Amino acid sequence: MAKEIVAKIKLQAAGGQATPAPPVGPALGQHNISPGQFVSQFNERTKEYNGMPVPVVITVYADRTFSFITKSPPAAALLKEAAQVAKGSGVPNKEKVGTVTIEQVRQIAQKKQADLNAQDLEHACRIIEGTARSMGITVVRK
Repeated sequence: MAKEIVAKIKLQAAGGQATPAPPVGPALGQHNISPGQFVSQFNERTKEYNGMPVPVVITVYADRTFSFITKSPPAAALLKEAAQVAKGSGVPNKEKVGTVTIEQVRQIAQKKQADLNAQDLEHACRIIEGTARSMGITVVRK
């Protein structure tokens, strides 16, 4: 028999560096789940992301156990890393803050394809290019 699901919690935490501090601690504490237990499992599973924000969906069961699914980091975070910029532009149509190559866009799209609403890699690339454009990052085609 399947376990009874009490809640689903969606949040973002730093990959490999999560702590029981907010937002993780309060979100899990209200459902009587030990934040320390989640944090150790989460950090072990996401250590390759090294501080990049990682979305996670935590399923809490009636017997006070939990399971969780990690998603790929947000496209904006991956683009900022690829372009080596601290943040996107405040006025992206006038002020450009960095550039990425089409090959970098393709690599980001491959990482994100499972989480995107795209039919194939080409459509996923177009979604990532749109995100770059809205951040003030120029996509360079070689």
